[in-house]
Amino acid sequence: MSLEQIKHKPDEIACLYEITKAIYTSLDLRKALYKVLDLMSEHLGMNRGSIALLNRDTSEIHIEVAHGISLSERTKGRYKLGEGITGRVIKTGRPMAVPKIDDEPLFLDRMGARSRIDKSTISFICVPIKEGREVVGALSVDRVFEGSSPLDEDVRLLTVISTLIAQKVAMLEKINRERDRLEEENLRLRKELNKKYSFTNIIGNSRKMQEVFYLITQVAKSNANVLLLGESGTGKELVANAIHYNSLRSTKPLVKVNCAALPENLIEAELFGYEKGAFTGANREKAGKFEMAHGGTIFLDEIGSLALESQGKLLRVLQERELERLGGTQVIKVNIRLIAATNKDLAKSVEEGNFREDLFYRLNVYPIYLPPLREREADVLLLADYFLEKYAEEYNKGIKRISTPAIEALTQYHWPGNVRELENCMERAILLCDDQVIHGYHLPPTLQTAHETGTQQTQTLDEAVERFERELLVDALKSSRGNMRKAAMALKTTERVFGYKVKKYRIEPKRYR
Repeated sequence: MSLEQIKHKPDEIACLYEITKAIYTSLDLRKALYKVLDLMSEHLGMNRGSIALLNRDTSEIHIEVAHGISLSERTKGRYKLGEGITGRVIKTGRPMAVPKIDDEPLFLDRMGARSRIDKSTISFICVPIKEGREVVGALSVDRVFEGSSPLDEDVRLLTVISTLIAQKVAMLEKINRERDRLEEENLRLRKELNKKYSFTNIIGNSRKMQEVFYLITQVAKSNANVLLLGESGTGKELVANAIHYNSLRSTKPLVKVNCAALPENLIEAELFGYEKGAFTGANREKAGKFEMAHGGTIFLDEIGSLALESQGKLLRVLQERELERLGGTQVIKVNIRLIAATNKDLAKSVEEGNFREDLFYRLNVYPIYLPPLREREADVLLLADYFLEKYAEEYNKGIKRISTPAIEALTQYHWPGNVRELENCMERAILLCDDQVIHGYHLPPTLQTAHETGTQQTQTLDEAVERFERELLVDALKSSRGNMRKAAMALKTTERVFGYKVKKYRIEPKRYR
């Protein structure tokens, strides 16, 4: 039975409906195309059929899927653009209908699928698959030759089907391009994260920081739990990032939880998740942070603030590697690495009964102590220069350096807020600075009157003026490389007055040449 004979039958409409459903219910292109050919065979009496796609990079045509043709025969079905009927259809974008294939020299039968069949009994129809005006492939079918019966209706029906296929190909190509773009972006971001959180990018040349670097390199590639100890602002979260992104789990999630920032009645829901109806307001199930970190690392900051009851549940997760959501009974297995941090003395908290002893020993597998900034005097200027460069670029300011008096103020201060306070201090100074140099008056009052912190005495007005004046002279000499005449011109004063001030403050211009 020909396609012409069934064109007015409901079977044709049913076939188109089934083909449309098959195409749009699967994201697997090959699976959808196979289904299309099967449906055409089932409903339209097709003997053999194939869908060929054009490789736009190589201009080679290959059989993507076929029905009634063996795999070995299919692999031979490769054509150049314009070669054979399939190549001609894809090149011209126009369909071809051949009543008897043995009368058509363009019919190559390169696959050999019809070598044992009387070619005078086979008609062949091939229509282009177009994405807009661009031809991306061809749909071809065999059917039994039926004398003078025209093939126009066959071409019409196959063109409708090829249009549906083209829409599918276009949609999947768009999805694949977007997926490839996202994969590339994901890879780029991971490389940036690995670079950003490399332990070598943690600033510090002091002996104590070198010890920290050594400990990080030794533990990063293992799965050992790590306990980060130190005052607030010493960079515990930065170290946690460095450990994770240089570990074997770097491609998996790093989930962070600040235990001190969550109310006691919500911390367990956040850590372990909950089922729908577990408590008032739980209108849906939610995975906890441990489930989200499966395969990766969970960072529990301020773990010393965790309530005793929550400590017991945390201990079970660390020992058994399993948990139950609030309101649930199902045991959920988790594979995580724990990095905990605290600014408290956990050993003392154990003695006072505020922290479980068994949990403390479970956490304290590999402790790393981060020294406060006051014990890292050699790193203060290094960190200040780093933050200067960072925020000068961020705020688009051409600030080049820090003045000598400002450096003295930075190094003499005891930094109770540690690195975080220094960073905030430098950001503020850069926002205030309209020059190329950070001066002492750009620094916060706590640094300008550092005597009040116990390192110096309170400045008088005359002392503050003299300090400011000396700072201007030194900066001018630095800019002029010790040339007093140029320095005086920069400050819009005479060389005689400038020389008098230099002598008064015992400044040596030769030092700046």
